[in-house]
Amino acid sequence: MEEDVERRIIKGLFTVPLKDIILVIVGLKGETHGYEILKELEKLAIGLWKPSHSNLYTILNKMVEEGLLEPREEYRGRVRRVKYRLTPKGLEYLKTSNDLALRVLYTAANYHEALKKKLESMGEERRMDREAIREYLELLRKIRDILDEEINAIETELLSDR
Repeated sequence: MEEDVERRIIKGLFTVPLKDIILVIVGLKGETHGYEILKELEKLAIGLWKPSHSNLYTILNKMVEEGLLEPREEYRGRVRRVKYRLTPKGLEYLKTSNDLALRVLYTAANYHEALKKKLESMGEERRMDREAIREYLELLRKIRDILDEEINAIETELLSDR
C-alpha cells in the first residue's frame, strides 16, 4: 500500500517537469539516446516510476519540434538509433530553468522545514529508518555544498562588478 502511494507521488513529481529533467540529462551527457534518458529518469525516481517508451518519445519529438533538441541518427549495422543534443535554444532554456530551479529549491527547503515543524508540533512526525536518515543527511550535505559553491560564485561576481 505505502509503495503504491510513494509511486504515485514520485510519478507526480516527474510528470510536470519532465521536459526540464530531460533537458538536464541531455545537457549533462552532451548527447544521448532515448533509452539512456529512460534509464536516468528511472534512477532519479529511485526505481518507483519511469515514463513509458511511447510517452518519452512523444515528449522528445515535441522538444525537437520546439527547437530545444536536435536529433542525430546513427546506425549500428541495421539498427537505427537517434541521439539527442541541446540546440542553442535548448541551452538557453536550460540555463533559465536552472536559475529558476535554484530559487524554487530555496522555497521548497523553507516549506519542507515549516511542514516538518508543524508535523512535529502535532506529534505526527514521520519516522525514518536509519539508512534513510543517512541518505537524507548525505543529500543535505550535497545540497549544502552546491549552495556554498553558488554563494561563492555570486559573491565573486558581485565583487568583480565593483
